[in-house]
Amino acid sequence: MTTARVGLIVGHSLKDQGAVNKHSKVTEFAFNSEIVMGIAERLAKLGLTPVVMYRTTYRQLPHDVNTAGVDIAVSFHCNAFNERATGTEVLHLEGADKSKHLAECIQKELLVALGLPNRGVKAIKSHDRGGNLLYKTAMPCVIAEPFFIDNDQDLKLALTNKEKLIDAYVTGIYTAVS
Repeated sequence: MTTARVGLIVGHSLKDQGAVNKHSKVTEFAFNSEIVMGIAERLAKLGLTPVVMYRTTYRQLPHDVNTAGVDIAVSFHCNAFNERATGTEVLHLEGADKSKHLAECIQKELLVALGLPNRGVKAIKSHDRGGNLLYKTAMPCVIAEPFFIDNDQDLKLALTNKEKLIDAYVTGIYTAVS
């Protein structure tokens, strides 16, 4: 499937920017908006068709993804907890083997790019955080959480390694669809 259409979902929205680092004021939405544009550009060079999507509403997002005509979808987020938690994880719907494969390919590359602790590829149920999107989309879909944005060290590492992070996503996605 090397001609795949890849949905790149920027987590959160201009109105709801998601988690924020209290010192730098960098938000999930701002960070991922920039990252996704770099990913889209590089995927296109590899012959894939990136489809960049922004959330209208939380409830509407699965419908928007399903009608976008994409073969796989990746939702880009950043974790936040207590300003000390750290690590990388990718979420997929429990029992969805193709989504799990996509999550594993992306997780492997994110771990190399950032070198943060491996929080794992996590299977979630429809009622869990992110379950609305993962349960209601018709194609393999994952939620990537490469670092904790409220952790100053994690954010600094991600900002310093933006190009590596972009490459990691591209390699993980390309590997999954090849």
